[in-house]
Amino acid sequence: MTNTIDAAAASPPQPTTPRTPTAKLVAIGLLGGMLSGLLGVGGGTIMVPLLVFWAGYAQRDAHATSLGAIIPIAIVSAATLGAGAHIDVRAAVFLTIGAVIGARYGAKALARADDRKLQWLFGCFLLAAAFLMLVQG
Repeated sequence: MTNTIDAAAASPPQPTTPRTPTAKLVAIGLLGGMLSGLLGVGGGTIMVPLLVFWAGYAQRDAHATSLGAIIPIAIVSAATLGAGAHIDVRAAVFLTIGAVIGARYGAKALARADDRKLQWLFGCFLLAAAFLMLVQG
């Protein structure tokens, strides 16, 4: 009895995003990084809409690409901020534990999500966050 691997399952997913010019991606990263460091928002809050509307990415690919950029952004922002502000290390550790567990489930859901529904859900999330910031701030 031989083990066979389904060719479709073994092949990597085909990119559905256009070949975006490097300068445009750097500009999106620059804006996302600046606002992430300044406002404490995940770079995805800025980068995902820019990747979709300015760079022509599919919604799911924009989310996945933004996720790939989060770790370096967070490291640089935390290291820079840590020199002049208090980082609650205990809270950061517990946030990380929850986030690592949640990210696994979120990434699985992202892989199956319909682009249009994902765009709608992300837009609603941004609107709700903006509303809460305005009324509670």
